[in-house]
Amino acid sequence: MKTILIFFTLHAVFFTLLSAGITDFKTIQAAAAAYYAKDYNKSSKLYKSLQREEASRNYDLGNAYYKAGRYDQAVNTFKRAKGEGVEELQRLHNLGNVYFKQKKFDHAIKAYEAALKYREDVDTRFNLELAKKQKKKQEQKKKEQKKQQKKKKDKKKNNKKKKQDKNKKNDQKKKEKQDKKKKDKNRKDQQKKQDKGEKKKPKKEDQKQGNKKENEEQQNDQSKKKSGEKEGEKQAQKAKQNKQKEMSEKELRKLMKKMGNGKMPTLMYRAGGGKKAKRNQDVNPW
Repeated sequence: MKTILIFFTLHAVFFTLLSAGITDFKTIQAAAAAYYAKDYNKSSKLYKSLQREEASRNYDLGNAYYKAGRYDQAVNTFKRAKGEGVEELQRLHNLGNVYFKQKKFDHAIKAYEAALKYREDVDTRFNLELAKKQKKKQEQKKKEQKKQQKKKKDKKKNNKKKKQDKNKKNDQKKKEKQDKKKKDKNRKDQQKKQDKGEKKKPKKEDQKQGNKKENEEQQNDQSKKKSGEKEGEKQAQKAKQNKQKEMSEKELRKLMKKMGNGKMPTLMYRAGGGKKAKRNQDVNPW
């Protein structure tokens, strides 16, 4: 391509010199000299200083921009280089080369195909096939990159899901631990409450037993008192009976003494009821 560009540049300079005035002659010479010296920035600056907007001037300026690596400016300049003094095959070929350098292979292929419509050219055909191969590689690379990006995205998604599952599992364990701790605390509190209730319960039972015992003792005392009272009443009654008996015996003795007989009269009692039978006043006691 270098040989083609030099040839094209010389060709453009030839037409530029023919159409340029005496004032621009030195500028064009200096720009061409800078180009051959590979000082492409100086060459492009000198070509740009030419005030005349001509196809040949834009073509040479586009070549200088291309060599300087200023591809965007080269594209715009080659697009304005269509006209007298510039062959379309050469212009489109160089435009395709700029697109090739930018890795815009679709645009490069279109430019090469458009150039070959004017006439067949070995270099243009070679560049066209090369652009197609590079496009295919680019598409495969993009496809692979897309695949890698998808893989990376899926991996990131899976890692995120794993992390979420892990966090969820940890949260579940934490919750279970908290629930267990809470249950244990409730069980301990309940046990303490139960133990406290059982401690109070014996006191109540003791109190109840004490009250029961006290009641029993009171009842026993009352029973003993009643028994004592009954016993006293019995003894008093017995004593009374004994006294009455003694009095009866004394009266009998006294009566018998008076009658001068030492025998005890027999007292007749009527059967039943325990009551004494009425003594007949007409019957003698002996």
